Formats: sequence, C-alpha cells, structure tokens
Amino acid sequence: QVQLVESGGGLVQPGGSLRLSCAASGRTFSTCDMGWFRQAPGKEREFVAAIRWNGGSTTYANSVKGRFTISKDSAKNAVYLQMNSLNPEDTAVYYCAAQRPSATWPTTRPRDFFSWGQGTQVTVSS
Repeated sequence: QVQLVESGGGLVQPGGSLRLSCAASGRTFSTCDMGWFRQAPGKEREFVAAIRWNGGSTTYANSVKGRFTISKDSAKNAVYLQMNSLNPEDTAVYYCAAQRPSATWPTTRPRDFFSWGQGTQVTVSS
C-alpha cells in the first residue's frame, strides 16, 4: 500500500508558477507509476500528468502540455508537479495517486489509480 500527502498549493496570479509536492510512504512506491489529477468545483476529476515508476516516460493532458512538468524522486519518495504559466482554468484541487499495477501505461482514467492523497487547493486569480 502507498500513502500520499500533497502540498504546495495556494493562491497565485495568472501567469504565475507553483510547485506541488506529493510525499509518499509505503514499500511499493518505488515501483509505482504515479499521476496527478485535478478536480474543479462541479466538474469531474481529470487527468493532468503521469510518470513511469523509473521516471523514464511522462504523459500530459493537452491542456497542460508545455506548461506543467511532472517529476519523481524515488530517493526522497516524492513526486512533483511544476506548474508554469498558470491561468484561471487551472484552478482546482490537485491530487496525486499511484497507478494500479494491473493498469496499462499510459492511462488517464481515475479508476486505474489508487491511494489518493487528500488534495491541495490551487487557485489562480488576480
């Protein structure tokens, strides 16, 4: 089992940047593909980015491609999401999650992930 805790959210002006962190614990973290999702009020949870267990491959939603970067530091048991050029449409609660071993990479479906963190709020507003 993997336990996840997100941090780093906050209020930022349009065009600004934030770096989200996801601290992980559990024996299987080092072998898990990891993902970031977000959920805005009244909307379904949507895929943002994912990274393979060894950091060898990444995938992004079209809406964040070129602006967000996902990374993983297995030595620190952490996953990060660097978010640049933020706009109001990025406002949401951001969650990290571990991909189920049975799921095929790449997947963007929330049901293919487990061990969700509690989320961190990101608000982009002037």
